[in-house]
Amino acid sequence: MRFYTNHHYTDAREKDARENTKEPSRTAVLNFLLASFDRTTDYLEIGVRNPDSNFNHIIAGTKHSVDPGVEFEENPVDFKLTSDVFFEAVRSGKILSKDVKFDVIFVDGLHLAEQVDRDIQNALDFIANDGFVVLHDCNPPTEWHARTTYEYHLTPARRSWNGTTWKAFQKWRYNPDVYSCCIDTDFGVGVLAKTRKIGISIQKTNDFYEYSRLEKTRVESLNLTSFEDFKRRLV
Repeated sequence: MRFYTNHHYTDAREKDARENTKEPSRTAVLNFLLASFDRTTDYLEIGVRNPDSNFNHIIAGTKHSVDPGVEFEENPVDFKLTSDVFFEAVRSGKILSKDVKFDVIFVDGLHLAEQVDRDIQNALDFIANDGFVVLHDCNPPTEWHARTTYEYHLTPARRSWNGTTWKAFQKWRYNPDVYSCCIDTDFGVGVLAKTRKIGISIQKTNDFYEYSRLEKTRVESLNLTSFEDFKRRLV
């Protein structure tokens, strides 16, 4: 009982509940970005799990989905592959076309920094010059949400898991070749762009990617912004 009434526990539960009720959802953000193009759009989703959670609600001219099916046995996706295998197959022309360009690529696969970093690099190779790479889970509200192991549910985060996605996103925040920001909704919707000036890079401020440092510098480190401010940046 003392554990459940501890202020660290109750604070984390409150933050988790608040994040789960924030609007807009990642789906709404993705549809907003797709609607911002004055052309028929191409959309790619990496890490689908149950398509009813997001993919089926995306509005685009062409949609493609990638998932190895680890977390959702039915796995009704276009390409039942890991993201690494998928991108290599595209690059070699075995899938789609090695010249394919997407307007929006949504990365929501394995939430571990090393994998997310590879997914970002691969995605940037296949987005249109004015396109967007979008990431879920970039703003974990507590260190429990940012744990490396999903299966450890005996924390205030319970089954909410953002993993270490934030570390990969912050690494790209240090890269002057891309623009980036994180919309403060739905556990952090990170957006990266090649030419759309949504946020300039920053000097490296967290050499060892420590969560305690992120906690103190969250707004600057992630370029955390409201959805309304984000929309103004695109004008």
